[in-house]
Amino acid sequence: MQVRTEKLENFAVPEKIIASHFCDKLPSGFSNHLTKGGKSIMCSPEQGPTLFTAHLPKVLDWLHGLEKPRALENEPCKIPLLLFDKEMSTERILFHYDGTPDSAKLIKKFISLFSENIKGSKATIISPCFIPRSKLREEQELVQLVSNATSETSFIKFNFNRIGDFWSYAVKHKCTLLVTSKNNQSDLAKVLFHFYKGGMWYDRLSFYLSF
Repeated sequence: MQVRTEKLENFAVPEKIIASHFCDKLPSGFSNHLTKGGKSIMCSPEQGPTLFTAHLPKVLDWLHGLEKPRALENEPCKIPLLLFDKEMSTERILFHYDGTPDSAKLIKKFISLFSENIKGSKATIISPCFIPRSKLREEQELVQLVSNATSETSFIKFNFNRIGDFWSYAVKHKCTLLVTSKNNQSDLAKVLFHFYKGGMWYDRLSFYLSF
C-alpha cells in the first residue's frame, strides 16, 4: 500500500474522497459498483493503482471552498482519474481526440481498462477538422479500435479549442462519460466550478482524465 500513499500525494483534492483501484482490466459491472458507493477494487494490489475515482459533488464542494478554482492535482500523474456524479454510466461515451499520439494513447488506455464495461456503449469521437496526412492512418486505426470495443460509434470533425466546448456538447447530447486529457483539468475545474448545479448542469455526466 506504500505505492498508493505516494501517488495520492500528487492530489490537491483531499485524499479521503479519492478511491484507488488496482486492475489491469476493470471487472464487468464496475459502473454499478461505483454508483452504489463502492470503494477500491483490488484485482492486483501488488502492481499499484491503475485508476483513481472520486465522487464529483464532493470534489466540487472542495473546489467551492477555495477562493478560486484550481487544478485537481498539483503535479498530474499518469494514473487516470475518473469523476462521477449521480451515477457512473458508460452508456454514451464522448472521446476527445486532438490528433496527437498522446491523445490516441490515452483513448487506447481507456479502451483496455474498461473493455468489459463498454461492449454495449454508444461512442462518439470528436476530432479536429484538420489532421496532417501523416496522422490520418492513426486516426482511422483509433476509430476502428473504438468501433470494435463498443456497440455503436460516430466520428465527427469539429474545431473545438476549449474543454468547455466538449462539456457543452456532452451536456447537449446527453453523453454520460467524457474521455479527455489531464492537460485540460485546470480548465475543466473552472467550467465545473462556474456551472455546478446551474441551468446547464447534467448530473449523469462523468469525466475520465488521463495522459
